[in-house]
Parts: sequence; structure tokens; C-alpha cells
Amino acid sequence: MCPQFEEGCKATCNGPYDGKWSKTMVGFGPEDDHFVAELTYNYGVGEYRLGNDFLGLTLQSSQAVSNAKRLNWPLTQVEESLYLTEAPGGYRFYLIDKELPNCDPVQKVSLAVSDLQRSVHYWSALLGMKVIEKNEDKKIALMGFSDNQCKLELQDIGGAVDHGTAFGRIAFACPRDQLPDIEALMKKEKQKILTPLVRLDTPGKATVEVVILADPDGHEICFVGDEAFRQLSAVDPKGNDLLDEAMAADKSDEWFAKHNKQKASA
Repeated sequence: MCPQFEEGCKATCNGPYDGKWSKTMVGFGPEDDHFVAELTYNYGVGEYRLGNDFLGLTLQSSQAVSNAKRLNWPLTQVEESLYLTEAPGGYRFYLIDKELPNCDPVQKVSLAVSDLQRSVHYWSALLGMKVIEKNEDKKIALMGFSDNQCKLELQDIGGAVDHGTAFGRIAFACPRDQLPDIEALMKKEKQKILTPLVRLDTPGKATVEVVILADPDGHEICFVGDEAFRQLSAVDPKGNDLLDEAMAADKSDEWFAKHNKQKASA
């Protein structure tokens, strides 16, 4: 889907930007059992400064590796059957050169932290994630809410985490009646709440309720009520066509060129 918004989101879903924006959800299957990336496009912004917060997304797909080679997309072999590539904008993707698994091909999302023990405590003791694997030598912890879901990897970088100007966040669905409890727990534990429980409208879609937190390193975490989110996240059979139409209709590059201006760098 590719909803269009005329002004900035009150929960800063598009970052701290006030202008027109859109979002597109992409993944290998329905959000019930697949990790899905939300691509946010701010029409007046042409470039973001990357930080060191997002370390990469790992997915298993020999087809992705074949596609990159066929299109001459830059690939760097990290080790046997593992390649590193970058999406436009510099975001890192690690591609495992194996056939698609029966489950979600997206294996893990890797985030930088400044203190591994503190972060593991936050994500496990407060948010309820299970520690699946921990390597003290490499300062890495692999965590998840379920064995059959995409995992969260936390890596201690030994210094401050810089979020740049793109303002990404990670989101999880949970029963709507748990949202007030999550907010209350964070207040009790004196943890940062970026957006208290709020309702968010999407044109032509369901209205969802969310609570948005920040972990000790400022990684934004959105918990969204599952009942309405299931309606909002239903796969749109016309999704690809709608995205093509939206990209074709975006004349912002032409407008900036005509007026001899450049899009802002965030």
C-alpha cells in the first residue's frame, strides 16, 4: 500500500518533518507472519545523513543474490554464502545465498547499542523478549518474541549511538488492551515514552492506536494495537500498481529542477 499524507504525522511516523509524505510497506508476505519494512518518503527531502544506529538487515534468498549479480548491483562477499550490499541511501543488507526458507526470509535486524547488558535488560526484562543467543566476546545478543519470527540483534559498538536524520523505528503488534499496561510500566520504570497512547488515522484505512517508546540508546519502538492493525496491514492486491502510480505521479524532482532548487538534505 502507498498511503499519502498531506502533513506530518502526530506520532512522527515520518520523522520530524511537517510536509507531505507517503509510506510503503514491503516484505515477503503478510505481516501476520513476516517482517515488513516501512519505506517513508518525505517529498521535500532529497537526502538523509545516516548514523551508526542501523547495522543492517539479513535475509536468506539465493534469488536476491542472483538478481543483484544480474543487475550489476554492488555485492561484497563477507564469507562463504554471505554477501553485503547497500540499498539506495546506504542502508546495509546482508544476503545469505541459500534458497528461500519455508518461513520468513528476513532472518534478523541488527541495531547498535552502547551498553549491551543495559540494552538486553531493557528488551528482555521490560519488553519481554527472549534472549536466544549471546556472545560476550563479540558483544552481540540475538533476541526475539518468538522462535519463528524475525530476530533482533543488538551489537555493542563501544560508543555513542548516532541516529542521523532518518529517524527509523521498529514496530510490534500486540493486543490493544496491552497498550495502556506497556505505557504504565514504562512510567513506573522511569523509561522514555516518546508518544503516549494515541490514535492514528490513515486515509482510507483503519485507525490504529500506538504507544511509542525509546530504549536506552534512543531506538524508537512502536507498539500498535493488533486488532485494527490487522485491518490496516491487509495485503493490497493492487499494491504494486498503486506504488508505480504514486512514483509516476511524483513530480517533485521536476518542480525543484524547474525552479532551479535542490531538495533539502535532512
